[in-house]
Amino acid sequence: MKSLLTTTRMAALALGLAVSSPLISHAQKNYKPTKENLAAREKFRDRGFGIFLHWGLYSIFGQGEWYMTNANLNRDEYSKVAGAFYPAQFDAAKWVAAIKASGAGYLTITSRHHEGFSMWDTKQSDYNIIKSTPFKRDILAELRDECRKQGLGFHIYYSLLDWHRDDYYPIGRTGQGTGRTKHGKWKTYDAFMNAQLAELVRDYNAEAIWFDGEWDQDINPGFQWNFDKMYAGIHKINPACLIGNNHHGEVHPGEDFQMFERDVPGANTAGLSGQAISKLPIETCQTMNGMWGYKIIDQTYKSDTTLIRLLVQTAGRNANLLLNIGPEATGALPATAIDRLEKIGKWMKTYGKTVKDGVREGIIPPQEWGVSTQKGKTVYLHILDWKSRMLSLPLTERVKSVVAYDTRRPIPFQQTKLGLTLSFDKAPSEANAIDYIVEVTLH
Repeated sequence: MKSLLTTTRMAALALGLAVSSPLISHAQKNYKPTKENLAAREKFRDRGFGIFLHWGLYSIFGQGEWYMTNANLNRDEYSKVAGAFYPAQFDAAKWVAAIKASGAGYLTITSRHHEGFSMWDTKQSDYNIIKSTPFKRDILAELRDECRKQGLGFHIYYSLLDWHRDDYYPIGRTGQGTGRTKHGKWKTYDAFMNAQLAELVRDYNAEAIWFDGEWDQDINPGFQWNFDKMYAGIHKINPACLIGNNHHGEVHPGEDFQMFERDVPGANTAGLSGQAISKLPIETCQTMNGMWGYKIIDQTYKSDTTLIRLLVQTAGRNANLLLNIGPEATGALPATAIDRLEKIGKWMKTYGKTVKDGVREGIIPPQEWGVSTQKGKTVYLHILDWKSRMLSLPLTERVKSVVAYDTRRPIPFQQTKLGLTLSFDKAPSEANAIDYIVEVTLH
């Protein structure tokens, strides 16, 4: 993931301005999604909630996924740690089962992060989990098979940049102190990337490719990523494979979903999400604690209430939530992360139908008190912040009934041409501290 922006981009985003990339013209031109792709987009929307997994050699250091560049570690010395990577506690079945029990509909796993190490049996480089580690098990293949078996979607993260290879050239604004040579041949790196992506889409059946790192080259004006060829190559192998790119700018032609980092769409508290909201399916990614990759001192996990409310707030903006976990080097998911998954899962068993499985943003836009979601004629009001026992809504569509979701008790209401007013016998926050849900049925 990205840890910083250039001064000019930060300034623009701080002002709430959309930041367009100069590379947009090189995305897939004249792209028209197929019927299979459009169906895959709707399936993606329906799943509503996914789990992100940042896992690689960096997990051994316990310093987060940016440790290699933050500490200016020499790439040759860094790569030696692969000889000690043996995650004996890794169990794909247990990982997928824990993720599924949380109510998530898919997972996204880092196949190759900025450190350049491949977590699958790639034929394009020996710097991978089979050739370079004593573990010699294909992490991606095992997770892919378990996702198929347990009914989860399987998405793959892929870093466009590389702090290890010489042919990732010109060097971008990160990884400048990792000991790479100051010359290289971009054509060979470009061929390497596209060959790896072909493996991931064809052999590992990625339902989506989650790109990251385009921003690394913003110090090199005129740099060409050749997204037209890259995106077209992916769609040629599998037209239904969804493409997203975490570039923090406007959507490029050829992309199938839009992503926002650390913020719900329309907010920009982290300075990474000032772009306009597109009409594509949307996903927002967020950490459970502070980091994406495992960091041993980062135990500041968000509460289950905060995470559930984030899921609700995201759904109310017609977006999926991709919630991150940084697995430990042992292959175990952190105990606190498991605890959060279990608590989210408990909530989802009762309330999941109000945020996923065909549910979209509601007819009432986000308000100070919370958000609405909707499926057909049923509107769900998610009251997260309430200071009164009266609720006035800008809803003019004819209302048939209003009930409390939990108890099914009718809630008194009055409707005029100006909107709908609900009356409660006590403040919803007193009845449900996490999310008080009101079910409104329209005529």
